[in-house]
Amino acid sequence: MFRLDYLSCCLTVLSTILVGRKRWTGLAVAGVNSAIICVIGLRTGQLGFIPANLFCIGVYVFSIRSWVKESL
Repeated sequence: MFRLDYLSCCLTVLSTILVGRKRWTGLAVAGVNSAIICVIGLRTGQLGFIPANLFCIGVYVFSIRSWVKESL
């Protein structure tokens, strides 16, 4: 069985490194990670994770748009 928690852990580390290097792709990876955390929340019944991570995805999208506009 595929372990989403391990995948989420790896994506968290990767996104942190990428954002630390000021790469907008780190925010995209963080958005994917937030979606995975939502799935984990659904599977485990921890529904409190879902609204918080949906909010984070919105912040990531807004930030990506800002970073991409600055680089153009």
